[in-house]
Amino acid sequence: MKEVTIIFYGKHSLELKYTVECFPQLKNGRVIIPERYKQDKSIIAVCEGHVNILNSFGERIEFFPKVNHAT
Repeated sequence: MKEVTIIFYGKHSLELKYTVECFPQLKNGRVIIPERYKQDKSIIAVCEGHVNILNSFGERIEFFPKVNHAT
């Protein structure tokens, strides 16, 4: 088993998410991610071990209403 951090987008959101999981590993080092885990996710990266993500894309985006200055 190999501990990995998986970075992904969910099916209904553009918020970048991540989880730490343990999955079986092949002899060549590749991790086997089960299909049930992949469902409803777009996986961006698989990182070795527990990665502490400080900031991610979309986390600090603030949306302001468009102001029409023409009167």
